[in-house]
Amino acid sequence: MCSVLRAQSGSVLTSDRTRARDRDGTQRKMAAAAAWDGPTAGELKAAGAEAIPGGVRVKGWVIQSHKGPILNSASVSLEDKLQTTHLPEMVFGESFVSIQNAQTGVKLHFNALDALKAWKQEALPPVQVPAAAKWKFRSNPADQVVLDYDYTFTTPYCGSDVVLNQDATQTTLDECSNLCWEDTDDRIDLVALSAKEPILFYDEVILYEDELADSGISFLTARVRVMPTGWFLLLRFWLRVDGALMRLRDTRLHCSFGSKEANPVVLRELCWREATFAAMSAEGYPSDSAAYADPNLVARKLPVVMQKTQKLKIPS
Repeated sequence: MCSVLRAQSGSVLTSDRTRARDRDGTQRKMAAAAAWDGPTAGELKAAGAEAIPGGVRVKGWVIQSHKGPILNSASVSLEDKLQTTHLPEMVFGESFVSIQNAQTGVKLHFNALDALKAWKQEALPPVQVPAAAKWKFRSNPADQVVLDYDYTFTTPYCGSDVVLNQDATQTTLDECSNLCWEDTDDRIDLVALSAKEPILFYDEVILYEDELADSGISFLTARVRVMPTGWFLLLRFWLRVDGALMRLRDTRLHCSFGSKEANPVVLRELCWREATFAAMSAEGYPSDSAAYADPNLVARKLPVVMQKTQKLKIPS
């Protein structure tokens, strides 16, 4: 679980126009991938890749995803694990995206349980909105609902990282002396990611979602794309509380396959954006919630409140 540093007031980091255009190109690439119907045998062979159940094996990496049903009776077990009675309306507890380096056992895993653990640990105060008044009473006025927790399920989660050992046990990266995420000035090459090349594997997995009693939306998704030159993953938390607040927390991970001699390096970019509806209106943007339905279109309008890049060097 990653620790993040909020940018201090007056030192907020912003992306320049060139990088914004590059990000748009990457978003278009991901949108095109959504219509992907699988790689051809020729594409797999040319890339030295192998299709496996729920994923692909290529260049020493095993990338897989799984989409499970919405939790029902199993949610009780999840509540016990999280020690809370509050869960999103839809939790896809068995869904995940997994990216594993076969040689070293280093595994990056993205799932709802760990994301909700991070939500509970961060424990943000509840967003105060006028519409919340209608949530405070159910059919019986005596049955008052007190919003004393973060009902938006905002999470700082940027993935789970472990090392799978030969004896089938696993170790967290924090317990490994030769493996850690390091801050870096390197950036993900969005221009290269926008280049046209075959897609060996693509999937989008919803981890959890809540419609906030029809007063907005909160969801966490993971999208993964594998090409002959590398893999790319976008973990996105998006929140819109109608009339109150918008919050976007993006985690982008990329690994270029490079040469056989070079050790793999995973870059991870974290970017948090946030603004109130009042602040957006003051900047001349619409105050209608309908104008902010698509986070892809909203992203560039929201100010950055935290941004950092880290890298993970995979040893031989």
